[in-house]
Formats: sequence, C-alpha cells, structure tokens
Amino acid sequence: MSLVLNATLREDMGKGASRRLRHANLLPAIVYGADKDPVSITLLQKDVQHELPNEHFYSQILSLVINGKAEDVLLRDIQHHPFKQEVMHMDFIRVKKDTKVHVHSPLHFVGEDVSPGVKTEGGVVSHVLNEVELECLPKDIPEFIEVDLSNMHLGDIYHLSDLKLPAGVEILALKHGEDSDTTVVSMHTRKGGAGMDEEAAEDQETEGEGGE
Repeated sequence: MSLVLNATLREDMGKGASRRLRHANLLPAIVYGADKDPVSITLLQKDVQHELPNEHFYSQILSLVINGKAEDVLLRDIQHHPFKQEVMHMDFIRVKKDTKVHVHSPLHFVGEDVSPGVKTEGGVVSHVLNEVELECLPKDIPEFIEVDLSNMHLGDIYHLSDLKLPAGVEILALKHGEDSDTTVVSMHTRKGGAGMDEEAAEDQETEGEGGE
C-alpha cells in the first residue's frame, strides 16, 4: 500500500510567498515528469515530518493527492533547513507503470553477529554502502535489498555484483561496466591486533620464551 500525502495547488510564487508558507507550517514543493507540465504545490509540514523517519518514504511510490486527485510519484529531492528540524522544499517526479525508474534502495545487513569472521576469526565488518541505486519498473521496486553476511570470513569483500536482486531489478552502476563494481561491505582485522591468527601468536610466545 502506497504512502499517501495530501497537497494543494500553489498559486503564490516567489521567495516571499515561500517564506509566508513556511511561517504557516506549510512547505512548497513541485511535481514534474511523465510528459506533463510541472505543478507547484503546498504540503503540510507536520505530514512530511511524520513520514521522514520512514525509509520507504525515500524509495517507494507515493500517492500524492492534489486537490482530491491522486498521482503516483517518487520523491526526487528534499531540502532541509540548515539547523532547524524543518523541510524547506521537495521535488516529486511522476511515474508511469510501463516506464522504468531509478530509485535508491536501502541495504539491510543481516547475519553479521553469526558470521565466522566475527565469531571465530576476530574480524570486524566495515559497511561501505548503505544504499544502492536501482533501475526497474515501478511495480518491481523493492522495499530494501538484503545483504546476508552469515558466511562472511576475515578478508572477504562483497561487491555490488554479489548482491541478490529481485526479478526485473538491475543495479544502475553495473550497467556502466566492471569498473563500477563498487565494494559494499568488507571484513577486516580489528585495530590493535585483535584479529591476529594463532600462528602469529605462537611465534610471539616462542620469542618471549627465548628471551627469559
């Protein structure tokens, strides 16, 4: 089920009008795309603030109801106030069900605590990416991409090409060639030598015995 945002058409334009909207706990926004003219709208600040903690708000199709008429859109840009907990402006793009879209999908990492690298090899996981840009039809947009780390060993590196994707979903970067196969997550030795292997530890013990 799509998230729903209610909006009204905006008539007053310009910086002064935008400031008046914000003082009234409203925020200006624009909707464009799908071979239609851009439309300026106004949203309730409290409605937007309610959705900000929801990660689906940034990657899933939203139902934007403008003066009672609903349109399917994706959030394309959001401008925050430099120091206040306030949104200044938002951009939405209309979607067509038969046209592929680009979305940033969050990565959900699972199995880290049971992986051999963490449990028995003294390793620590380094998350390089927290989201990935995908290309797919609107109906195929995933809520998130799961990254299973349960079989990860010390020294292992997972790249974009290692991610398991739903049918009909592609990673946009990989369409530009192998050079774009970025690291997603890696398992490395803890700082301070916590990941020292047994052989190295035994060598140090032997050296210590010889010096007594």
